[in-house]
Amino acid sequence: MRHYPPAILALDAAYGETQAAVAGVFFSDWAAEDRITAISKRSDGPPRSYEPGAFYKRELPLLLSIIDEVPPTAIATIIVDGYVWLGHEGQLGLGAHLYEAIHRRVPVVGVAKTKYRGDTWSLPVLRGASASPLYVTSAGVDCAIAAENVARMSGVGRTPKLISLADRWARSGLG
Repeated sequence: MRHYPPAILALDAAYGETQAAVAGVFFSDWAAEDRITAISKRSDGPPRSYEPGAFYKRELPLLLSIIDEVPPTAIATIIVDGYVWLGHEGQLGLGAHLYEAIHRRVPVVGVAKTKYRGDTWSLPVLRGASASPLYVTSAGVDCAIAAENVARMSGVGRTPKLISLADRWARSGLG
């Protein structure tokens, strides 16, 4: 097993017709320009079917497969592509399901590109010259702190550079 220093881990998954892939990009701090390391994996079979209102059932096993590759002490914070909470009443989104699955060991920050219907609880973050915000939610860390951290991540575009890298590596894992 490789040794990883405690790091922030950005996770993302991608889906094809016959396979799914997941990637994790590790970086040292919120303003880091480059990754420390990365892991990507391809699923053994076809992706689970999408269930409306239960997206986490499809994506959570993939995210956990990356987390299971590293010692628990290697991760300081996890970033997921999506919402942690789906409503101000505390409905669990992908990030909250992940937070529970890892026994609340480390904070989970959700960064969504699309606003969830009726969202009044996330904190919008404008980056670069984009007029479209990212929507930040969190578990285990104050949402305002999480939003500030996302705002200062490297990259000039709307989506931070290292979050985009996780997305690209997950997609490249399909081909």
